[in-house]
Amino acid sequence: MRQQVSDRAENGRGRTTRPRHYTRGLSPLMVRIMVVNSMALLILVGGVLYLNQFRLNLINDRIDTLLIQGEIIAGALGESAVGGAESTEIDLAPARQILTRLVGPTDNRARVFATDGRLLADSRFLAGDKRLIEEELPALEAKPGFFEQLEDGLHRLLDGLAPRPEAPVSVDRPGMRGADFMEVTTAMEGLPTSQLRTRADGKLVINIAVPIQRFRRVLGVLLLTAQTEDIDRIVRAEQMLTVKVFGGALLATILLSFFLGRTLVRPIRVLARAAERVRGAIGREENIPEFAERMDEIGDLSRSLSDMTRALYNQIDAVEQFAADVAHEIKNPLSSMRSALETLQMTDKPEVQARLFAILRDDVKRIDRLITDISAASRLDAELTRGEMEEFDLAIMLKMLVDAYTTANNRRGVEVILPDYEAGVFMIRGIEARLGQVWRNLIDNAISFSPESGKVTIAVMRTGGRVTVTVEDEGPGMPEGAEEKIFNRFYSERPDTEAFGSHSGLGLAISRQVVEAHGGHIFAENKIADDGSTSGARFVVELPLLRT
Repeated sequence: MRQQVSDRAENGRGRTTRPRHYTRGLSPLMVRIMVVNSMALLILVGGVLYLNQFRLNLINDRIDTLLIQGEIIAGALGESAVGGAESTEIDLAPARQILTRLVGPTDNRARVFATDGRLLADSRFLAGDKRLIEEELPALEAKPGFFEQLEDGLHRLLDGLAPRPEAPVSVDRPGMRGADFMEVTTAMEGLPTSQLRTRADGKLVINIAVPIQRFRRVLGVLLLTAQTEDIDRIVRAEQMLTVKVFGGALLATILLSFFLGRTLVRPIRVLARAAERVRGAIGREENIPEFAERMDEIGDLSRSLSDMTRALYNQIDAVEQFAADVAHEIKNPLSSMRSALETLQMTDKPEVQARLFAILRDDVKRIDRLITDISAASRLDAELTRGEMEEFDLAIMLKMLVDAYTTANNRRGVEVILPDYEAGVFMIRGIEARLGQVWRNLIDNAISFSPESGKVTIAVMRTGGRVTVTVEDEGPGMPEGAEEKIFNRFYSERPDTEAFGSHSGLGLAISRQVVEAHGGHIFAENKIADDGSTSGARFVVELPLLRT
């Protein structure tokens, strides 16, 4: 409940804040990295389980070997342990001697059954004395420790996961007969047979039944039995080796994933906390840290966020400065109006009153013009942000504007000249209405400074991947040092023929803002004649051409 309340806590402005994942102890991103990197290692578990198939392959190889060994022993019994060519029984003395010599050095057990199912010989007994060899009791072992128990439990788990072959219970009791073994029964028909059986302790044993033949006559069956403890030891050793490799690889993967997560998550958390502080900061002390040493996406992100923060602060400064400039510009006509009203109350002269009323009318018009231009300038950022960029021909747009000026036939008789250009050469991408406002501002400004019956010349040229538009007049040019000032807000440098206050001083400032928003550049300079005198002003606008 406490977490839910903190996630939906309201900020000072009454707006519900969204939960921040970077406030938690363990990063979800780091968890994802660890899980994804560990998934590949889990394939090794399948390899460990596959070792059970490896056990079956070893058992099959052992069966093949035992079949060969059984056929050799059965062949020796058929040749040496039979009384004569016509004999139908196995001679026990030579048979026991052969079993002792051929089977005794091995760990296998050999039993010989007669055709009627009687057990004739067993390699676990000495030849002829019927005394069972007592196996040496294993030494008492200490109680297994924790790791031994863990290892044994792991082996039992792996053995339990893998399917076991079907294996009937092993038969080992006094009075055994051949009928107790299906493999012996099958071998009585002359077919060598193998069979897996399960001991009382769950271990597998391999039974190989090979017919003992003399001239294709079955005289008995040799049952060769082999244990599988050595195979189990091999498989367990391989299992433990694989588990150890898996454990080491998993540990290395987790450590490397943690290191990778730290290199990714930690800077992201730092950036997120810094952005949160910037969002809630009152002053300008908070900045986004830059990871200048990182030449990767995290470094790019930090630098982009830092640039965005600086741009935000610059925008805030610009808004504050704009508000201050607006207050100053409106305060001037208001002061003039207040002074005119105060003077109007103190005079009865009609000519003075008429002059004061004219001042009031001019100041009202000036305030109205300021409010209109200020409103347009304040909406400019939003329009540039939300406006849709379109492809259009700059030369055609300029041609339409010049035709409009030619048709209007301005009162000062100034001619606007634009050469004819081929269509489709100067294709750009932008907001056509706003760029049209730029050209109108520049042309109006050039007409206002041109002498009567003068000329305003517009030229378009292509320079590399950019298009350059120049607007030239034949006026007096700009005062020295004013080439950059004229683009400041509310700065007005007007000709003497125009009344004071007839312009707000925002036109060129708006033009620069629009051009820069389109990735371009605008500047002004004076035209210099051959004799070194100023022959007019030139405004230059550069915009990127549309990439084809």
